[in-house]
Amino acid sequence: MENKNLKRPELLLPVGTKDMALAAIHNGADAIFMGVPGFNARGRSHDFQIEEVKDIIDTCHLHGVKVNLAFNILIFQNELQSAVEVLEKILPLKPDAFIVQDLGLVQLIRQMAPWQRIHASTQMSVTNAEAITWLDDLGIQRFVLARENSIKEIQAIKQNTTKEIEVFVHGALCVSYSGQCFTSEGIGGRSANRGQCAQSCRFTYEMHVDGEKKDLNGKSFLVSPQDLCGINEVPQLLEAGVDCFKVEGRLKTPEYVATAARSFDEAIEAAQAGQDLSKAILLKKQMGSAFSRGFYSGWFHGVNHQELVEGTFSSHRGFEFGKIKRVNENSLEVDLTDMTILQGLKADFIKPGDGILWVYADKNGKSVEKGGFVFAVKSLSARRFELEFSRDIVMDEVFNGARVFYNHDKDLKRDVSLSVEDKQRKKRLPVSIRAEASLGKPLTVTYTDGKYTVSASSENICEAAKNKGLNAADLQEELFALMGSPFRGESFECHIDPATPLFLPNRQVKELRQQLVKELTDLRIQNGTTPVLPTLTETMSWINAKKIEGSSKPGVKLNLLLRDKGQVEDVANAVKSGQLIATDINLAILDFEFGLDFEPSLKALKEQNFKVGIATTRILKPNEHRNVKHLLNLNPDAILARNLGAVQYLQANNYQGQILGDFSLNVANHLTAKYLLDKGISSLCLGYDLNHLQVSELIQAGQAERFEVTAYQYMPSFHMEHCVFAAFLSKGSSFKDCGKPCEKHDVKLKDQFGNWHQIKPDQECRNTMYNGTSQSAARYVKEWESFGLGFIRYEALKERGAELITKIQAHLEFINGKKDLDSLIKDLGDVESYGLSESHFQREKEYQSRKRFVPTSVTPK
Repeated sequence: MENKNLKRPELLLPVGTKDMALAAIHNGADAIFMGVPGFNARGRSHDFQIEEVKDIIDTCHLHGVKVNLAFNILIFQNELQSAVEVLEKILPLKPDAFIVQDLGLVQLIRQMAPWQRIHASTQMSVTNAEAITWLDDLGIQRFVLARENSIKEIQAIKQNTTKEIEVFVHGALCVSYSGQCFTSEGIGGRSANRGQCAQSCRFTYEMHVDGEKKDLNGKSFLVSPQDLCGINEVPQLLEAGVDCFKVEGRLKTPEYVATAARSFDEAIEAAQAGQDLSKAILLKKQMGSAFSRGFYSGWFHGVNHQELVEGTFSSHRGFEFGKIKRVNENSLEVDLTDMTILQGLKADFIKPGDGILWVYADKNGKSVEKGGFVFAVKSLSARRFELEFSRDIVMDEVFNGARVFYNHDKDLKRDVSLSVEDKQRKKRLPVSIRAEASLGKPLTVTYTDGKYTVSASSENICEAAKNKGLNAADLQEELFALMGSPFRGESFECHIDPATPLFLPNRQVKELRQQLVKELTDLRIQNGTTPVLPTLTETMSWINAKKIEGSSKPGVKLNLLLRDKGQVEDVANAVKSGQLIATDINLAILDFEFGLDFEPSLKALKEQNFKVGIATTRILKPNEHRNVKHLLNLNPDAILARNLGAVQYLQANNYQGQILGDFSLNVANHLTAKYLLDKGISSLCLGYDLNHLQVSELIQAGQAERFEVTAYQYMPSFHMEHCVFAAFLSKGSSFKDCGKPCEKHDVKLKDQFGNWHQIKPDQECRNTMYNGTSQSAARYVKEWESFGLGFIRYEALKERGAELITKIQAHLEFINGKKDLDSLIKDLGDVESYGLSESHFQREKEYQSRKRFVPTSVTPK
């Protein structure tokens, strides 16, 4: 039964080239998204020129497809004018929306173009309705939720906001929360928040448990999730009220775009009609042949730590469908899996010329991939078929039991080309046509496409016909002759005065059609009036007026962040013994895995005259408010807020202490800083994407005495819903049945380059991966202090006892002028296990990808 209450969500497809845009347009997309020239979160994608952007926007608008421009990176202080100059070129092109991460950029767009739609990028890490409420004054119309939100959480958020909600339904899954990944920055000086992701989640890693390397039976891609495919979840997402279905993949191909658009368009229509999606597995098969690391429902049904990460590969393999049961001289006999049979797959879907890949264990137990093009197919039963290959492929009994993947459809590329080129298949917009004719008056024709209406009259008037006169059938045939246009006739209304047969040269009817089609085409491309923008001088004056010079330069103060009650005991004992003086430390911040440890630790530090703050979790989801409520009840001197939902909750519940904004709010320019400070945040830890020059520029443009820089830390890289402990040290799918190995074991990962990474869980079992090499900004602290910087932070990780106290003492002596830089660096280096670096602070040039963009190809190995 048709469910008319389920509105169609916008189907939003990724575009990295013009061919991808055409594939989206003609295969069911309602909208596309593409990068802003010079500023977008896919640094390896084609960087469009303004002329290319205009061409794609015009083409999309002509065909009734919206264009969202991804301006979804952080904007540094010295880039604000460049951002204005790009906006001056792009706003007149009339994009339908901008997808934005940076809160300062949101304000800038609002200042230049108050009418412009803005969508909050998933890079904003929005996972709750409270954050949406807190940002209401920015006029953001749509929020792209984190991929980690389950369907139940999505529904809860939608029920508590009037804003539009956009959700990823297909494509690659980042293991880290978007906007919270600093692995690329920590390892290679490349910022994921700047579009230069190093794909660190696709690296191989060794797992070391309590100092011993663990044998994981061939699994080494420990943080590489399978790809998201939510096609089976479409009905539930519609029921949840999702306004837009988003497909990831601007680095993919037209074939990837076309198959995803077709499949989800079909799934949406089936859900709206109240019908089951017939043969969803065939849609998955086609999408999988375009690109797949294995399809999974992601976090739509909550966490399942045994299924999200497969662990043995991280690149395209295609659609898995069977296992090799017999190896012949030049053929393989393959059985479909039980799961594919249950979903309706039959042993007749492979054609000669298709590509197959199989994965087997060699004599040493190592996973090996092999593949080729099918020469012939023979069906042996409903379950089994024989695939014959060329004799160049040497068959081996070791292939028995291998997993088999369908990874190349020989007809797909041609089929997608036809969808764009074939006049019978390409998208054409329905138009209603009306014709009126009477004696002594010109023929008047009107075309309406639902948005625009155009009318015109013939050059000559209608005269009395000597023979056969004008008739509705002939007029409809001529006025419906739209095959070469982006339109198709849908309805026809004709009014011809019946009193006298009428004559008008057919040429004039044809000219009327051509004229009206051109006018309608031009109107669709023009898409309204050209906006009037403020001048560059006016906009820069507005930007500069937001700058605030520091009111005083009292000297930088040290904040101390501790991660367990043992460290608290060490610090309290150091005060008792006279090694530390509590008042030398501005604030001690508690950031624990176990919330039960907060109260005794708070008490212990208070007894030693410390001011004490407590950190929220990085992520706040619906039904997780107990953690923030617990902090409210403890009533510390300050709460370090790591997400905007927590800020909203604290303010709504009248928390009287200081609310401090952490690095996870991604402050990169003074517009963002002023917005947050003006709304009640007491101080801000600057974002981890800034180098030392960018920190200096921001400090000088904002309220420096309210800024904090993390001067010493182990860089938090991935922050992930994926739990490494549960996935590889248990059989459990969640905290309910994992046995809590995180409470029993110390876990480190060693990446393929030899870098070590500590893994720590938080109160909600989310894991953070920390770079094993500590980083120090000590070289730049005195300069920042001269600009008025208010605070630096020392963040402990696993340090205990003398090591911890030595590091704290060294920093205090340095900022108090009792220790010089070289001595500080020596003291820190003497107690470090994996060295000391300056990491992102020393990076003075933006990383530029040396790869030439080539859309991901899909050929068997």
